[in-house]
Amino acid sequence: MQKDIIIVGGGPIGIACALECKKKNWNYVVIEKGALTNSIYNYPRNMTFFSTSEKLELDNIPFISNNPKPNRDEALEYYRRVVTSNSLNVNLYETVQQIEKIEENFVVKTDKYEYTSKKVIIASGFYDIPKLLDVQGEDLPKVKHYYNEAHPYVMQNVVVVGASNSAVDAALEIWRKGGHVTMIVRSEQIGERVKYWVRPDIINRIKEGSIKAFFDANITEITETTVTFASPEGSQTIANDFVVALTGYLPNFKFLESLGVTTSNDALKIPTYNPDTMETNVKGLYLAGVICGGFETHKWFIENSRVHAKMIAAHIKL
Repeated sequence: MQKDIIIVGGGPIGIACALECKKKNWNYVVIEKGALTNSIYNYPRNMTFFSTSEKLELDNIPFISNNPKPNRDEALEYYRRVVTSNSLNVNLYETVQQIEKIEENFVVKTDKYEYTSKKVIIASGFYDIPKLLDVQGEDLPKVKHYYNEAHPYVMQNVVVVGASNSAVDAALEIWRKGGHVTMIVRSEQIGERVKYWVRPDIINRIKEGSIKAFFDANITEITETTVTFASPEGSQTIANDFVVALTGYLPNFKFLESLGVTTSNDALKIPTYNPDTMETNVKGLYLAGVICGGFETHKWFIENSRVHAKMIAAHIKL
């Protein structure tokens, strides 16, 4: 199939790119390996966004929510309506397997079709590859790198690893539903980027002893019934039923490298792209959204990367 533009990733930024393509009457398709806005779909069911609804809007299409900060379900409904109301071309549950540039065109092979396109936009995010603990026992079924809801952890001894927004939200919700929560935190304190209305809550729960927390601590081993960790007080082992390791996620660097995209020579591994046009070192290949940040996964969000779609569309000449 011949296309002008292939957009990889059906999240909010991929949708924003599709809206720009439609305005210009380009022949495009969005390819998404999961559900529409698959990352948001996999967020915790009770999650509330840090951003207000107007900062999550695409192309000035109003996002009306019940509260200033919308929740997961409201976001799913909003982005679904943007796609369906604008009749955007989105292929779901289709996985890109290979992209190869041949002369001036790209050949995009998926598990369903083969496409040829003039330009490719990668807007695939970074939610698919969790940062691993790299400890013995991490492959046990009791270890989870994603958190959906608290019910499975009721009356269980649960270790939550991390101190970011996702870890704090999970710890509080599991505790409130009757789980016995211990937080293992590598840093000295709860993260400074934790939502300002949530951070005092978790700090107070730790101070009163409702939630146990060990700082400057690292898990060293996980077994079926215990977790062992190193801390300033020495090695400790506690009874454990589940480990919820919310330590963050990584972009698919191997995929970018297979496309010929270079990255910075430091620990951040930031992909090479022109910040004015979002074009990478591979001519005709663009990046949009959080994938631009490399290991700086906290740098780009929906609210500050939705502009990438217009920047890319302004640069493309077909």
